[in-house]
Amino acid sequence: MTGWLFEALMLLAFGCSWPASIAKSLRTRFVRGKSPAFMIIVISGYACGIVHKLLNPPTEPGIEQYVLWLYVMDLLLVSTDLTLYFLFRKNDAPRVA
Repeated sequence: MTGWLFEALMLLAFGCSWPASIAKSLRTRFVRGKSPAFMIIVISGYACGIVHKLLNPPTEPGIEQYVLWLYVMDLLLVSTDLTLYFLFRKNDAPRVA
């Protein structure tokens, strides 16, 4: 019954790390050590969560319907970090800010 609450908390916890990673990539323009394969796997997981939510919507309107948007937000954050990886992957050294 309250499974959606724990799902939302999990998505919020995971989503908190990506803005820091994005900010560091933007600040240093250096992404060595990041794994594009890992980010693609995470994006795939969020995409599967989105499909699950679309195929199994909440039975009653309420706050649990917003869990879908947490999946979308996390997917966009990881996609942004992956995009930055491909933009900055050839940089040899971090830029000092």
